Amino acid sequence: MPLLVGLMDASAARRTPDTIIPMYEADSMENGGELRNIDLDDLAEKQWSGGGLLNSVANMANSILGAGIIGLPYAVSQAGFFSGIVLLVVLCAVTDWTIRLVVINAKLSGRTSYIEVMNSCFGPSGRAAVSFFQFSFAFGGMCAFGIIIGDTIPHVIRSVFPTLHTIPILSLLTNRQFIIVLCTTCVSYPLSLYRDIHKLSRASGLALFSMLIIVSAVLIEGSHVSPGLRGDPSKRLTVIGPGIFQAIGVISFAFVCHHNSLLIYGSLKTPTLDRFARVTHISTIISLVACCTLAISGFLVFTNRTEGNILNNFSGNDLLINIARFCFGLNMFTTLPLELFVCREVIEQYFFSHESYNPQRHVFFTTTILFSSMLLSLITCDLGVTLEITGGVSATALAYIFPAACYLKLSDPHVPWHSRAKLPAAACFAFGVAVMTVSLLQIVQRAYTPLGEPRMCIT
Repeated sequence: MPLLVGLMDASAARRTPDTIIPMYEADSMENGGELRNIDLDDLAEKQWSGGGLLNSVANMANSILGAGIIGLPYAVSQAGFFSGIVLLVVLCAVTDWTIRLVVINAKLSGRTSYIEVMNSCFGPSGRAAVSFFQFSFAFGGMCAFGIIIGDTIPHVIRSVFPTLHTIPILSLLTNRQFIIVLCTTCVSYPLSLYRDIHKLSRASGLALFSMLIIVSAVLIEGSHVSPGLRGDPSKRLTVIGPGIFQAIGVISFAFVCHHNSLLIYGSLKTPTLDRFARVTHISTIISLVACCTLAISGFLVFTNRTEGNILNNFSGNDLLINIARFCFGLNMFTTLPLELFVCREVIEQYFFSHESYNPQRHVFFTTTILFSSMLLSLITCDLGVTLEITGGVSATALAYIFPAACYLKLSDPHVPWHSRAKLPAAACFAFGVAVMTVSLLQIVQRAYTPLGEPRMCIT
């Protein structure tokens, strides 16, 4: 999911010109309520900030419609056609509910961020857990984005320059590994060194535009695919497939945007639960339509041959698909630094929250995180497995386990867990734990057994 930019935090209250602005405010709980100076310029900027429903809907829809959408046809192929569609609808509904649950938890706890809510409910262990999974989710996204760059840009270059692979030295531009290193080092790395995420504010609009092109390209070009590339037509209307839990992981990766919930809530001019519920409902419905359109149109053509990146199923000479590949790959240049920003901020807030900015530390963590993810992108080219692992573990914790656990902790302790008020949260928690457990077992199984055939990288 692309990180949203340009949004004020949820703690910034709406002020009128007559509102008295305090000169100090209480610091975080770890500082024992110590007072710190308020940035008056920041307050002046926030005084009239906030947007309407339309802006918030666009932001949340863009947050959901991230890179994970490219793997949804693969998720349907793993779960089976009918089971895959049911999973898309059910998990979309659960996502809609848990996004709102994050805001409810914030109100019940009196906190303004996901990490603070977890810290309020479960202490330092809760803060550590949510920080770990936020880092791993963003880092997994970086690895996926690196794989996507390798899957898309070389295709486009070979299409535009068909004989380039025969020219010494220049043939490297058609090599998957070289393109990943080149793009990461020369484009993503300099962008990642920015301290201010607002420098990348236009990436959000580019992401939404590229998603529209990809959905349209797959829908239009699917009917024109040559018979040699199509899958087995007898496997189109399957009821259930062997990879239900893998599919849940991929779909969860696509839908998770819970780390942005409070930012979007705070961006409303009038932040109320009713208005935020409308934003959430509209956004998830728009996202579900786009996801189902891509998943169904892609799977029905390629069935059992569906790749983790649906664009890899198409011919390298397909003009419209190559345009989609180019837009998607270009989008990854800027989306990858956004995810790195999340990883770096998690480390800074968890380990160095009481220290001032250090440029050496900033460069060290930026370099280490970025090139670690690049290394993983170089040695694996199976996007489906990357989405399965990241979605099945990190996304499951952020979307299903933590919101439900916090609600159960914050709600009336005298009400039993099987009551009407708590049962949905208890069921969501149990579902998340089950998915994470099975996903972890499958990761171990992949590591110690020859599960499935190895996927060769496209060079």
